[in-house]
Order: sequence, then C-alpha cells, then structure tokens
Amino acid sequence: MPIHFNKAEFVLSAVRPEGFIRDGLHQLAFAGRSNVGKSSVINRVVGRKNFARVGAAPGKTTQINYFRIDGQLYLVDLPGYGYARVSKAERERWGRLMEDYFASGLITWGVMIVDLRHRPTADDVTMARWFQDTGCPLIVVANKLDKLKPSQVQGNLEQIRETLGLGEGTPLLPFSAEKGTGKAQLLELLTAAIEPPAAE
Repeated sequence: MPIHFNKAEFVLSAVRPEGFIRDGLHQLAFAGRSNVGKSSVINRVVGRKNFARVGAAPGKTTQINYFRIDGQLYLVDLPGYGYARVSKAERERWGRLMEDYFASGLITWGVMIVDLRHRPTADDVTMARWFQDTGCPLIVVANKLDKLKPSQVQGNLEQIRETLGLGEGTPLLPFSAEKGTGKAQLLELLTAAIEPPAAE
C-alpha cells in the first residue's frame, strides 16, 4: 500500500519516557547534528516548507517530536546533538531522553543525517553506534549535496562510510534539502523499510 508522506500531522512532543508512543505503528527516527539541516530534510520529505520548524539558531528541537504519516507510521524527530550553546544540564537531559528512546525498542528504522561536505564528527560516530546497537536498520542521508562540486561527492561519501563504520548494506544517500535531490530515492527507501516483502 503506498504511503503518502505529504499526509503528515504533528501528534505530540515527548519530554520523558512516559510520553513515548507505544501503539505498534512503525517509528522512523530522524537524528542529526544541530546544524546539519535535519528540519529541512524532514520538510522536504513531507513536501511542506515549514512543517518541522527551521530555527535561525541550531538546537531548537529539544523534545522527541512525533509526526503521524498517512495514518500508517510515525516520523520521529529527535533532538539535535553536538551544539554547545545550551547549558550542560540541558545537554545531559537531552542525552538521557535519547538514551531512553534508543533503549525502548520502539525504533523501526533509523535515518541519520550528516553533512556531505565534512568528515563526520565524534558525535556523529556515537550516534551511528547508537543506531547500530539497537539492531534496527539505518539509512544515512548526506545532506548539502548542492554545496559540493560533483567531483567531490564520491570521495566524501567514501569518507563518511569509513568514518561511521557503515556496512555495505547500509544505504548512504547524497541529498539536498535545498534542491530536493535525493528525495525520490529516500522516499523509496523509507517506503520499502516498512512494507512487508511481497509473497513469492
């Protein structure tokens, strides 16, 4: 059954584990550094300009935000990580919330957003490991493709795959939230992620 990603509605923000949704629907968890354009990627996926708020300052997502997609699954927007201009206590609160969510067993697929222009940071490596430790499949979206020359793309993708320790079976998708490049491939991957395989 096709999934209409443009049929998206905000459901709730969870600030503690009791708020996590546990109704059995698939949960596609989106994570990324605070300045990597995560909200812009989500807006591109659902085809709406200001759906996930794009803040002038990074680090605006401070809760776990649930969006219901076409009544069939949740797109889960996780707090941005790696941004220093918040208090240590606040960073620790975000960290505990994320740890609780990753330990909950609720994630169906992970979608991790990195910056195609740069080598992944230590925080990116940690996040990739968190996803890998859950055992759930992972898609890595390398955003900001529009900022690179075509000749730079392949080498940067190889650097990201190596730094994050991604197996060959992990999709690594060059993407531009600005231009929409890669959107069709990402929607195809997300749809395949939650559809049962067709019977032989």
